[in-house]
Amino acid sequence: MAAALREPNVVVLGGGSWGTTVASICARRAPTLQWVRSEATAKDINENHRNTRYLGKDVVLSETLHATTDFSEAANAADVVVMGVPSHGFRDVLTELAAELRPWVPVVSLVKGLEQGTNMRMSQVIEEVLPGHPAGILAGPNIAREVGEGYAAAAVLAMPDSHLAAHLAQLFSTRRFRVYTTDDVIGVEMAGALKNVYAIAVGMGYSLGIGENTRALVMARSVREMSKLGEAMGGQRDTFAGLAGMGDLIVTCTSQRSRNRHVGEQLGAGKPIDEIIKSMNQVAEGVKAASVIMEFADEYGLNMPIAREVDAVINHGATVEDAYRGLTAERPGHEVHGAGF
Repeated sequence: MAAALREPNVVVLGGGSWGTTVASICARRAPTLQWVRSEATAKDINENHRNTRYLGKDVVLSETLHATTDFSEAANAADVVVMGVPSHGFRDVLTELAAELRPWVPVVSLVKGLEQGTNMRMSQVIEEVLPGHPAGILAGPNIAREVGEGYAAAAVLAMPDSHLAAHLAQLFSTRRFRVYTTDDVIGVEMAGALKNVYAIAVGMGYSLGIGENTRALVMARSVREMSKLGEAMGGQRDTFAGLAGMGDLIVTCTSQRSRNRHVGEQLGAGKPIDEIIKSMNQVAEGVKAASVIMEFADEYGLNMPIAREVDAVINHGATVEDAYRGLTAERPGHEVHGAGF
């Protein structure tokens, strides 16, 4: 077969639940290699077609998916790179990748978070560490285990080049996993980072026993807060009403499998944030994002009451009861143009 017609080699970096799920999807469409740190995880994927540590025993992975712990093997094989490592390790893995990756290979992030210290979005980190490599993000209402179990779901692939996005979207698509495209990289990345903070807010509400109406109120006003900041940073308002915004917010706020909702519930139970994080098997990006969001709010002169209260609980010793009292003290104004809750 001519080189131009062969399927691209997809390399997924990271061995967590979502990285593994996406790797399994890609393996149905193209040769796919997943780099993981753990020998046990690599063996589980290669021999048992499972990632038991992160997805349990019931999610069966594609038999054509192969895993390796050899970073050089993965880097040198890649025609497309998918980054499934958490935000706090993202730059280090990219820096290691930069020494071995061929020029112009597209890099797609799965990370719904921001880099602490720089407050950069992951596509910005990619552009800084790997200049010249097309950078994008795949995001949406995607609880990894449900997608792995075959439930219908969808995501949006955001890249500046719409033709490249349309081409790459085919690698991530199945009959039950729909992939839409957009050129609004800023909006999709900010929606993914922001929704985690608001899911913590709703999780705190669960612990207080708030009603369904209250929950809907908090989620609706969260979408408005998200879109205010996203638009100020250059994103498109419609993105926040779509899969990466409202869609992902809904599932992250309501699913019992949501890590960020779990953090909120545990905070409401009176547990300190350090203890909650230590007890978790995976990263809850909203914990790290809360303080960053408030820095952005100050930078753009925005009042973001819900994010403010979450940050106060996580980082400044406020209680969950304090947070919800703080929200009720806000005066309602114009629904779209008002500044408050």
